[in-house]
Amino acid sequence: MSKKYIVKKFSEIPVERSSCGYRRKLLGYEEGEAASLHLVDISEAKRHYHKKTTEYYFIVKGSGEIELDGETIHVEEGDLIVIKPGCKHRAVGNMQALIIGIPPFTEEDMFYD
Repeated sequence: MSKKYIVKKFSEIPVERSSCGYRRKLLGYEEGEAASLHLVDISEAKRHYHKKTTEYYFIVKGSGEIELDGETIHVEEGDLIVIKPGCKHRAVGNMQALIIGIPPFTEEDMFYD
């Protein structure tokens, strides 16, 4: 019988480059869960969109701007941004975001201009 819980140690999760900066995949599609959860240090983000995934950005620390379908919005610690499928977006600034993806984020659902 498989376990009915998942425990991950933050110190054991590798940092990897992503389209938005440097992330730790706290929870990914590989676990078969209903959502993905990434902690991202925003850096040189590329404008992109998803066809399936809705993303929830919670700004954990710092501030900057997020571009949403050509509109630039200032964001800071404590702000929540909901990005629906098809919305072209990218974040710029010195900030860390907790990003929840539903359904879970996959590289196959990443599209660039």
